[in-house]
Amino acid sequence: MHTHHHPPSQAWHLVAGFTTIELMVTVSILAVLMALAAPSFIPLIESWRVRQATEQLQSTLNYARSEAIKRGGQVAIHKLPNNTNGCTSATDTRDWGCGWIVCHDTNSNGVCNPNEPVLQRIDTPAKVQVSRTGGGVSIKINRWGLVDGTYLGFNLVPLDKSTNHPGARGLCMSSGGRIRVIPPEDIPCTG
Repeated sequence: MHTHHHPPSQAWHLVAGFTTIELMVTVSILAVLMALAAPSFIPLIESWRVRQATEQLQSTLNYARSEAIKRGGQVAIHKLPNNTNGCTSATDTRDWGCGWIVCHDTNSNGVCNPNEPVLQRIDTPAKVQVSRTGGGVSIKINRWGLVDGTYLGFNLVPLDKSTNHPGARGLCMSSGGRIRVIPPEDIPCTG
């Protein structure tokens, strides 16, 4: 049985012509949608960065605790200085926004000195402010894996936003070592 075929070149032109117009229309629609939707993605991205930093801090605290128990103390967590990797959100003693290191605190003075071995380094995601509610540039962990001194409190918020931002989080570690993450309405940590 003989069926009629279009010559291949002609068929191809039809298809190509159609998809080009279709593509142009689709791209225009997408451009409009993106312009409308982009602003609403910002809080989402901000919240995601805060969540990432919160998880990093949580895992650091757990890691530092287990290392301190293994080593009989001699572990400290120390904030990275301002202007590390172009980060400028750690101007104050309590601002940990540029990240932190965990070190083997060989002289047990509770800070990471330049000659002490770094066990872990965390560079926090950009545009997240991490501030301690008390204390300073370092945290000493004792041989029971607990903070030497009062409980720990951190506030993590998108850069230049307040703790009322829906993505803001507080991270608390009690003097007994329990770590919990709290929502904006419960910030700051109270113990």
